[in-house]
Amino acid sequence: MRPAPGKPVPVSTYRVQLTPDFGFAAAAAVVPYLARLGITHLYCSPWLRSAPGSQHGYDVIDHGRVDDELGGPDALDGLVAACREHGLGIVLDIVPNHMAISEPESQNAAWWSVLRDGPDSPYAAWFDVDWTAGKVLVPVLGRPLADVVDELVLDGDRIRYYDHEVPIAPGTLVEGDVLKTLVRQHYRLADWHTGTEESTHRRFFDVTTLAGLRVEDPAVFDATHALLLQQVEDGVVDGLRIDHPDGLADPEGYLARLRERTGGSWVVAEKILEPGERLPDHWACAGTTGYDALNRVTGLFVDPAGEQPLTSLWHALTGEPEDYAEVVRAAKRQVLDQVLAAEVDRLVDLAKPACDAAHLDVTRRGLREALVELLVAFDVYRAYLPPDGPADAVARRHVEQAVAVAQATLPRRAREAAVLGRMALAGEPRCPEFVTRFQQTCGPVMAKGVEDTAFYRHLPLTALNEVGGDPSTWGTSVEDWHAACRVQQRDWPLSMTGLSTHDTKRSEDVRARLALLSQHAREWGEAVTQWTAWLPRRVDAPTEQLVWQTLVGAWPISADRAVAYVEKATREAKARTSWLDPDTGYDEAVGAYVRELLADDHLTGQVSTFVDFLAPAWRRTLLAQKLVQLTMPGVADTYQGTELVDLSLVDPDNRRPVDFGRRAELLEHPDGSLDADKLRLVSTALRLRREHPEWFLDGDYTALETPPGSLGFVRADRVAVIVPVRAQAEGTVTLPAGRWSDLLGGGTWDGEVDLQRLWAAFPVSLLVRD
Repeated sequence: MRPAPGKPVPVSTYRVQLTPDFGFAAAAAVVPYLARLGITHLYCSPWLRSAPGSQHGYDVIDHGRVDDELGGPDALDGLVAACREHGLGIVLDIVPNHMAISEPESQNAAWWSVLRDGPDSPYAAWFDVDWTAGKVLVPVLGRPLADVVDELVLDGDRIRYYDHEVPIAPGTLVEGDVLKTLVRQHYRLADWHTGTEESTHRRFFDVTTLAGLRVEDPAVFDATHALLLQQVEDGVVDGLRIDHPDGLADPEGYLARLRERTGGSWVVAEKILEPGERLPDHWACAGTTGYDALNRVTGLFVDPAGEQPLTSLWHALTGEPEDYAEVVRAAKRQVLDQVLAAEVDRLVDLAKPACDAAHLDVTRRGLREALVELLVAFDVYRAYLPPDGPADAVARRHVEQAVAVAQATLPRRAREAAVLGRMALAGEPRCPEFVTRFQQTCGPVMAKGVEDTAFYRHLPLTALNEVGGDPSTWGTSVEDWHAACRVQQRDWPLSMTGLSTHDTKRSEDVRARLALLSQHAREWGEAVTQWTAWLPRRVDAPTEQLVWQTLVGAWPISADRAVAYVEKATREAKARTSWLDPDTGYDEAVGAYVRELLADDHLTGQVSTFVDFLAPAWRRTLLAQKLVQLTMPGVADTYQGTELVDLSLVDPDNRRPVDFGRRAELLEHPDGSLDADKLRLVSTALRLRREHPEWFLDGDYTALETPPGSLGFVRADRVAVIVPVRAQAEGTVTLPAGRWSDLLGGGTWDGEVDLQRLWAAFPVSLLVRD
């Protein structure tokens, strides 16, 4: 859905991560550089008051204040003034789904009130608390309560436990007896491990300290959005990025209300679309934040011919399954058992009374087993099922397919699966809250089971293991690419596109190098087999193969960065260690192995030689994918720092400080390096977008017929993009009528053009009709 007439529309954005070390003043200082780069809008991470020291802003504690750690209101005014002076607008990331529930009253007065006053709190309606489950669970203790009583301190109107504080309700203090005082409260202090199996409030995925908000309540929406809406009305903010809309009770209703209250501002939703899935046509937003585009772009450079040899290589070296679906099923079951058990219990608590009322004679155990299989089989983040009416055909199909798979997997619970399926479709037995909560659980199962587990276990080609991606889908054909772009230009022309974000598993340039392994499967197999045999095995085989792809993708990389990444990756995999139950001995052994490997001159020399072998193709690929992303249909985003070659891994590695001084200097004085080439490409494309937004936001997308191994398209009959997608791209392309100037490689071209001549000076072409 397009913004309302007269509302500003970004042409290109530049994402910055605001932190206490890079606040409003620091962002204002780089605005002149960003304006020269060619962007139209600065795209900021959340800036409302967050938990102290927050490095991301997604842990909001006060919706009515700008974060003082970023500089506060005055510094924000300075940033806005700098943007206006240089002709930039601002897009802001906002977090409607949840807020941080840090205990001290000074950090989150709303949650403090809920803990103190329980259901009588004026903020009780803010949070998705299940008041029927008893006291609010506060799992912050290092050991069971009985073991830490002596460490709890009564202090006036609160109880202290090291850095944690909880309130004492008026009239409930028993002097000198902390246990008797606790018994009288609306909350229950517990060992932090309890939070993995029990929860009394909806949380963000498995993070107990991030509580779900009920923004479907108009009063809660108004209270949590008042400042943001005022900033939109005042022209401080031109557009909004909505974090995790699938966590909301009613994403469609939320977006409709937001559109109404902003007067129709440009809004994009962080909706993770699985391959083949479409954004709901009726959503009141301009599109997604671009993970769908990211995976299509990466797929252009993945050779499907590499699937069989690389998958077989993975199995031969590790013994792990070749079937990705098998890995996903196992990962989801583990997550439902160990991480999201509380969410499953809550759904059973809702379903059982409804079934009993309908005299269906099903047991809690039967419902739970069937529900687990149903959640394992669900293959999208959400189906958008109305809680009190018929579902559309797409949503119904998702549910029916999941029921069929669950019944085939667990035949003895086929009846229970059918009952749950009917309930999810708002049939009999009816339970509207089950419909909503079921959908709010599907997303966490996908996120934790697939992205945060299976993606770290199944590693034939890690370039495919990206948010919204499918490691069993190898490559995007040129024909499929053109078809998808035509649909996007027709239906969602103002959706965001990007190649790197604060949440991507690997930066765009790491993926570009790893994608080439699919084009050089034989060479990779020979190399990694030799490397594996060089050192005695110190770790399990899957981790060993993860290390090799990580080193090649991010080379050169320091030992500290490599060790930190591999520790995170193995804990996410949850095979030998995990965040909930870390095996420090294993973690230390993996770290020692990585350091030993990087200290071995022979091995590092071999890795460097292989990276050098890929270098010519990598240069073409990283430039080609960036040009394609900046010129395809949509609003083009550039993540901080990636206008130069960026070899970052998953957060926090991809949130390291950016050297903007070097970038500004290189923009003015290019030095012939690959960094300079990428920066010139980015600035050239962004400036062209800014000068002619109508060519990219409203202009037609037309496929250009090109030889095998290459891709070409035309925007608005004025801009032609021609890039290689394979090393063997050769032949000629016939340009549309007219004379075309290449803004990157130089020269003027018309008619039939030989690709090798076209790319002689620069490996990709951005042509403008004279």
